[in-house]
Amino acid sequence: MDAHKKQVRFHFRMVRDMVIIPVYINQKGPFNFIIDSGVGLMVITDPKLVDSINIHTRRTIKLFGTAGNTESFEAYATSPLDILLPGNLKSYMVSAAIFKDDHFGLSNFAGMPIHGILGYEFFAQLAVKINFTDSTLTVGRPGRFKPFRKGVTLPISIEERKPYIKTKLVLPDGCPAENKFLVDLGAGHPLSLENLGQYKSYLHKSIVANLGVGLTGPINGYISRIGEFNLGKYKLNNVITSFPDLYEQPEYLVPRDGNLGLGILKKFLLVMDYHNGVMYLKPNYKFKEPFEHDMSGMEYYATGDNFKRIIVSRVEPGSAADEAGITANDEITAVNLKAVSKMSIVDIDNLFKSKPNRSILIELLRDKKFEDVVLTLKRRI
Repeated sequence: MDAHKKQVRFHFRMVRDMVIIPVYINQKGPFNFIIDSGVGLMVITDPKLVDSINIHTRRTIKLFGTAGNTESFEAYATSPLDILLPGNLKSYMVSAAIFKDDHFGLSNFAGMPIHGILGYEFFAQLAVKINFTDSTLTVGRPGRFKPFRKGVTLPISIEERKPYIKTKLVLPDGCPAENKFLVDLGAGHPLSLENLGQYKSYLHKSIVANLGVGLTGPINGYISRIGEFNLGKYKLNNVITSFPDLYEQPEYLVPRDGNLGLGILKKFLLVMDYHNGVMYLKPNYKFKEPFEHDMSGMEYYATGDNFKRIIVSRVEPGSAADEAGITANDEITAVNLKAVSKMSIVDIDNLFKSKPNRSILIELLRDKKFEDVVLTLKRRI
């Protein structure tokens, strides 16, 4: 950051609970990067950037998945990169890894080009304020931001280049528990608890779901709710929670119980100050909104030119989509008589979690034939 500036403010895009900013690399760009406090190393997920950002030297490294999986994936360790962010924020000699193959499919998930993930390098030297109400990021020197009036100050620990917080929750049977969570701005879910065996008896009402994509492929598991989650004096009730179905508990460098994700964090005005080991929170207008999940029962992704085609990848048995006769590989071409090419994938998401018992007209393309179906949304958890 320029020495004469005390702080810099710029806008970000919020897409499917991902904070996305433009990044220039070695004077090339802009490229779309996700801000992710759960990542310790800058990761370029689009292999095509290898040639376009003028990397002169690179060596092959192997990255390993979690959950006891010994499968590795090849990536390039780049020569040091020069990074330019909005507001003339510059960082030099930044280390990064570029995947040889795109393992995440983030562009298809977001419905727009995504080139990588920016983690520790973004948070390490600056205090970062995130306002989800007006989609702005403000960065300043550590200590620049003061605690919010009528907010809370929570201690965080920075371990292995990632932030962690200890807090309390209440399980569905009323039992309290204290847990350590990774503060993960790159996770779209509100909360995850990772020791499924410990919690499975509490999942009286849950759904099977694909919880995301890791280096080892899709992360499967369950989605349910917990009774209460605490952040200082603030209590969030009936919180939608992900429970990854891992074959064995991962051996993290820093032991943890789960992730605190953007589904909760976006309900606050938020400051992350790694240098001083604190996180400031103040509720925004979304704080009291209930947690809702998709009510269609289908998962889908964007593809084609400008990511304007929507393809169904999975349908949950017994869900609204299943009852409407929608199947994997169907293409959704219109929703309520509006072509999906004129909608964003977020527009479609919002319709599918808008209101139980709402009927939505879906136009499908299946085996080169168009078909209309009526999908009646159903709250599943």
